[in-house]
Amino acid sequence: MKKFIETLKNIYKIEDLRSRLGITLFLLLIYRLGSYVSLPGVDPSQLEQLQNQTSEGLLGLLDMFSGGAFSQASVFALGIMPYISASIVIQLMGIAVPYFQRLQKEGESGRRKINQLTRYLTVAILIFQAPAYLVNLHAQLPESAFAITGTMFTVTSTIILTAGSMFVMWLGERITDKGIGNGISLIIMIGIIARLPHSIVAEFASRIQQQGGGMVMFLLEFVVLFFVFMGSILLVQGTRKIPVQYAKRIVGNKQYGGVRQYIPLKVNAAGVMPIIFAQAIMFIPISLAGFAKSDSLSGFAAAFSNHTGFWYNMTQFLLVILFTYFYTAITVNPMQMAEDMKKNGGFIPGVKPGKKTVEFLDTIMSRITLPGSVFLGIVTILPAFAMMAGINTQFAYFYGGTSLLILVGVVLDTLQQIESHLLMRHYDGLMKSGRIKGRSGSGTAMA
Repeated sequence: MKKFIETLKNIYKIEDLRSRLGITLFLLLIYRLGSYVSLPGVDPSQLEQLQNQTSEGLLGLLDMFSGGAFSQASVFALGIMPYISASIVIQLMGIAVPYFQRLQKEGESGRRKINQLTRYLTVAILIFQAPAYLVNLHAQLPESAFAITGTMFTVTSTIILTAGSMFVMWLGERITDKGIGNGISLIIMIGIIARLPHSIVAEFASRIQQQGGGMVMFLLEFVVLFFVFMGSILLVQGTRKIPVQYAKRIVGNKQYGGVRQYIPLKVNAAGVMPIIFAQAIMFIPISLAGFAKSDSLSGFAAAFSNHTGFWYNMTQFLLVILFTYFYTAITVNPMQMAEDMKKNGGFIPGVKPGKKTVEFLDTIMSRITLPGSVFLGIVTILPAFAMMAGINTQFAYFYGGTSLLILVGVVLDTLQQIESHLLMRHYDGLMKSGRIKGRSGSGTAMA
């Protein structure tokens, strides 16, 4: 406790860190307040049917990502996921389209252009998703819930929903630039945390009503959740060190560089971004169906809107593996690593410098990523198994990568950012021994 109080004092002493934390908390507060502002013309007291619809299934997951804004018919109802979807498309185009490849190589100016194109694509996605959300809203709520109807309501609400999501995106960018960093990730995390108390209360109430062993099962669920939580931390932090013996340089009778060093390659270099990307893709079928419930759909839409179904979970599992490799390829560059080793006079024993070193590092990275991506995929689909075991749908989401890994990854990254500020000013870190390892290694999140 004394260490914790001392750390808080040190944080307060650093003006820049204090200011960044204040800005971050203020912007997150604005986001949370905005999630309770209902669309103009909608009666907030008549949202019971919409809230029942989002209490389970894929819509429940979407509501969790938006921090409850979806079920509140809020101006932030569509949340940050359209921006994530746009980011996926732009990054995929960076592999296949030469124009985007050139932008990626142009440094800061290219990055600004890519960000601008991502915003334009986000608006296009929102213009499509907003009317679909409104169609579902009309289907779930009685006519008396709407003070405005017809084309006027559709047009104005589409504009408001689009502006609301773009404002959430802007808040995330401001947190990244002016706050503690990881803006988009923090917004997703806050939305998930906001649903946690409600989920625990709902699970507790359901277990209390059971006869014989209800509370024992409730405690057992938390024990299982603890082990899943610890496994998530290991997955986020896990590294494997590859030794690189630096060549000895003999000058006269002196020797330099005869120290064995290591290249840290993470088992999960992509962090939680594959889960966020895969989930954004899985939201597409239900968006095409107008956010309808899975039991009212049929065929392809029903199969990919059933959160506990085989095809939904198998597809999500494969997408997580695919995006893990994709994101690892973006964040880890074997060619750059090989060049840096060569510049420093280093080599890998038994491997020739240059192309052979690149191939060796690429092979090792692929082998390390495979078990990490498979485990990441398994953790992602754990909520489906939790639901099959009788756990409340809302609480079951916290057993998997859709929420738990995001919470772990973002919290560790944020703590690492704070620790970096403390160590830079020669203060003790947040831990008594060692340093906090985030999902990015350097303390910089991708989102």
